[in-house]
Amino acid sequence: MDRLLAPGPTRVVGVLNVTPDSFSDGGHHVADPVARGVALHAAGADLVDVGGESTRPGAGRVDAGEELRRVLPVVEGLVAAGVPVSVDTMRAATARAVVRAGAVVVNDVSGGLADPAMAATVAGLDCLYVLSHWRGPSDVMNSLATYEHVVREVGAELSGRLSAVVAAGVARERIVLDPGLGFAKTAEHDWSLLGGLAELERLALPLLVGASRKRFLGSLLAGPDGTVPPPAERDAATAAVTALAAARGTWGVRVHDVPSSVAAVRVAGAWRRATPPAVAPAVAPEAPAGLAAASS
Repeated sequence: MDRLLAPGPTRVVGVLNVTPDSFSDGGHHVADPVARGVALHAAGADLVDVGGESTRPGAGRVDAGEELRRVLPVVEGLVAAGVPVSVDTMRAATARAVVRAGAVVVNDVSGGLADPAMAATVAGLDCLYVLSHWRGPSDVMNSLATYEHVVREVGAELSGRLSAVVAAGVARERIVLDPGLGFAKTAEHDWSLLGGLAELERLALPLLVGASRKRFLGSLLAGPDGTVPPPAERDAATAAVTALAAARGTWGVRVHDVPSSVAAVRVAGAWRRATPPAVAPAVAPEAPAGLAAASS
């Protein structure tokens, strides 16, 4: 687990949905999720993030027992295969069960707001905690996308949640922050947050960017007639975001198509290594007194 926070290239977190109603793949991989997770790891994913509850816009909650029924066997299978596992859950009981089964990261898109017991539960677990910006559940979040200055407000709200979970006992050095792209955000808000990562970096914790296949990329790629490409056709744009995030040293990206983002991280690393350090402009020598007088 500690190696995940050690200095190194941007981590690629592969998405593994075990839901029948994912916005991205509609449950395409549910039939054999363990094999899919193993393949993601073999393709270069540093973590495989297993999710048993869709958080697409408009989605309702699933029963707690059903969520655990979906994710726990997958976590057990992946851990047995040697795959580092993260679990995307907003429930403390699910977090407790999957970490006991070997998961090393709890990825809570609600930042502890959906389940008041989450922070205290994570505090007692041996895992990393991804704390995301969130304003409400998927069925109402679009109505909550109102900001005067989205980067400042998201930063302030993340800071508030960070203080709350640390006060509940979660070690600060085991927390990763996620600006929550698409969660109570419009496309304009998402772009502002990506452009404002430097401000979020002032919180002095690793950042995870989850842009993969999201609506703001679909809107960007819309054709002349306004047709928005389906999620699976947004991977090239996702990889571009990965490259830009990796070039600035962002801790991690959460993506559906692992190979393209692994390549993007490598390109960004090579680019950074080849870029000479910034050099202060040379100061011109003072002109001789006589020359200065003659030119005045």
